Amino acid sequence: MAKAPKRISIADLAQELGLSVSTISRALNNASDVSKTTKEQVWELARKLNFQPNSLAAALRSGRSNMLGVIVPHINGAFFPEVVHGIEALATTAGFNVMICQSNEDVEQERKHVEALLKAQIDGVLVSMSNTTRTFEHFERIREKALPLVFFDRMPELPQVCGVILDDYRGAYQVMEHLLAQGCRRIAHFAGPQTINTTYNRHQAYRAALLAHNLPYQEELVINLKKSSTEAGAAAMQQLLALPERPDAVFSAYDFPAGGALAVLEAQGIRVPDDMALTGFSNEPFTTMVRPQLTSVDQRGRQMGETAVQLFLQLLKRTDTYVGQRIVLKPKLIIRDSSRHGLGGTKELT
Repeated sequence: MAKAPKRISIADLAQELGLSVSTISRALNNASDVSKTTKEQVWELARKLNFQPNSLAAALRSGRSNMLGVIVPHINGAFFPEVVHGIEALATTAGFNVMICQSNEDVEQERKHVEALLKAQIDGVLVSMSNTTRTFEHFERIREKALPLVFFDRMPELPQVCGVILDDYRGAYQVMEHLLAQGCRRIAHFAGPQTINTTYNRHQAYRAALLAHNLPYQEELVINLKKSSTEAGAAAMQQLLALPERPDAVFSAYDFPAGGALAVLEAQGIRVPDDMALTGFSNEPFTTMVRPQLTSVDQRGRQMGETAVQLFLQLLKRTDTYVGQRIVLKPKLIIRDSSRHGLGGTKELT
């Protein structure tokens, strides 16, 4: 087996140019006390020898890595990629590199990512919890090291914790008010896990809207989804259609199950929205590609990512009197043909 090529170090550059290691280091960091000529010589040799700075060693020396860790539950769909896009755009402008980890909705993987990021000497962590997270010791490890910790979308109930979330309750209530205004009275709900704030709040809004309109909460109309997939939505719709009296509308806590439900209704010749109205939540790109287009709630993903970075930058400068912030973004209900009787088209409500 061939040997891996030797990694060029600052010491190698120093020996080649007859300069001290500290001079090489200052030249690479564009220090003002190193002449322009010396900097040019150092960088020319660094390029020639394909020198790669050891970022971890630099972090240990300076106490800063200019690295921001991000943990997301998954990168399925458009929402979390959009959040990450917002994070990367603002973090890069602020001079930070972004290290992205995916927990795949597994708390053990989430814990491993936290440890890996701490070992990498990151300057802070932005995280959206997995739906299997029940205890938060691994997040406390970050705070014990006095590192900025910011949650986004999904966050725990912890004291002095910083985060940016969507007003999921308001978005879901707007969906229900819209369906009720269309004359729907037997509204089913595809619910997500009740252990995370997002889908818990959507479910609570569903219940509250029924109560406000003197309508009963019926367990048979609420289906708890294990996955937010089209397959799960299709199976849930089959379950609803097997009831003695089928619903006249469905509010899904996610878009993909609504898409699966729409396919079943089409196959059965059930008209949407005339026979059954249908709504989702997330405003995935496919919602405008299906027919009829799907009513949904936009989660303002890019704005959420940018706001999370802004909180991180504030935490870097925090004092002992800093109070954790929770920023709540307004949702945007986008009414499309899947739930709208009468004239078609799109209408947005915030």
